[in-house]
Amino acid sequence: MKPTLFVLAAGMGSRYGGLKQLDGLGPNGETIMDYSIYDAIRGGFGKLVFVIRKTFEKDFREKIISKYENHIPVEVVFQELDNLPAGFTCPEGREKPWGTNHAVLMGKDVIKEPFAVINADDFYGRDSFAVLGKELTAMYGKQNEYCMVGYRVGNTLSESGSVARGVCGTNAEGFLTTVVERTAIERIDGKVQFKDENNQVVTIDDNTPVSMNMWGFTPDYFKYSEDYFAEFLTKNMSNLKSEYFIPLMVNELVNNGTATVKVLDTTSKWFGVTYAEDRQSVVDKIAALVEAGEYPAKLF
Repeated sequence: MKPTLFVLAAGMGSRYGGLKQLDGLGPNGETIMDYSIYDAIRGGFGKLVFVIRKTFEKDFREKIISKYENHIPVEVVFQELDNLPAGFTCPEGREKPWGTNHAVLMGKDVIKEPFAVINADDFYGRDSFAVLGKELTAMYGKQNEYCMVGYRVGNTLSESGSVARGVCGTNAEGFLTTVVERTAIERIDGKVQFKDENNQVVTIDDNTPVSMNMWGFTPDYFKYSEDYFAEFLTKNMSNLKSEYFIPLMVNELVNNGTATVKVLDTTSKWFGVTYAEDRQSVVDKIAALVEAGEYPAKLF
């Protein structure tokens, strides 16, 4: 039995100006997703599930899925605005997707084993998939015991300016206590800093774990997510921009004592394309990894 990799690929890519999931950045037109999937296969994952929007299914199947089908089983599920619990209808004027944890919910009928959740457009690195694959393989048959890869904040900063990250609090045993979204994290005078809710400058250690949306769950997570989504909608339906994020659900389960989340350390360095001007930097970093022998020039 092998864990499943669940790839969140339904994002609009609005800031980047197109479907960045399909952008070729490697030496032979590889996408960031291709590197994640290559790393996942060598990290012991046995199935891929993509969540996308129906509107670009044809393009996605032709350009993306066709590459993997001879290497690993692949399934596709769809995130649509009207996919809501019984008794709820999508409000008029809603255009924004319902968020990452709504996307995760779309996998409930096809995922029956421990699974990892990642973003399609983030480069996570080889070590992170090895660490997460090993942990998920040990999670078979368990419930209420989840995990996440906690990147060292110093390995996730951008040369282009400040970043937003989910800064993680952990207890003495290495389990998650909180995830707090912090905006405007950057290195100033050699130190990693951000401003808190009181506009006070807070300095954190380079090795402080942050969430890059790389989670490990068992299938019982779907039921909790379904139940809590109904609560979320009851409170937030009138807010056309409200989103049901994974950290929101995780914090709820941790705070009420339902589940634990083990924070896994990784030496991997994260990078990604948020804005179009980030593109060349990512191309250069991938080229350097290929040159160093981390990846073959052609993945699939």
